[in-house]
Amino acid sequence: MRAVVQRVREASVTVAGEVSASIGPGILVLLGVAAADTTAEAERLAGKVARLRIFENEAGRFDRSLLDTSGAALVVSQFTLIADSKRQKGTRPDFSKAARPERAEPLYEAFCQALRDLEVPVETGVFGAKMEVELVNDGPVTIVLDV
Repeated sequence: MRAVVQRVREASVTVAGEVSASIGPGILVLLGVAAADTTAEAERLAGKVARLRIFENEAGRFDRSLLDTSGAALVVSQFTLIADSKRQKGTRPDFSKAARPERAEPLYEAFCQALRDLEVPVETGVFGAKMEVELVNDGPVTIVLDV
């Protein structure tokens, strides 16, 4: 399971011309689910995301987490994060290690629920839909997390 976490001032997801979710200050999480991932890994990753100290304290140091700032999370499923481009002879990425939708969606939902269980306000994209994601990256701060 892989997450690209971006600290944002605001972020939104649009599907078929309609804004389906939006947040103010917090994080945008692009979440990739691999075929071998488990619910335990989804829960562990959610804990890492919620506690990731990427927000500045009064001294300007990264010392505060999403939990400390009461920020929100916008979580968007993105199977392309599981792409493997190392073993390819050409330039087309290999997505064979990404979980199939019927396996990935419950793990995506488990990740979102684990964040909610930590009292993080969570908005989501539309699983499997073609989405337009807009964000105002704050910093910019972008972290890649794997479990």
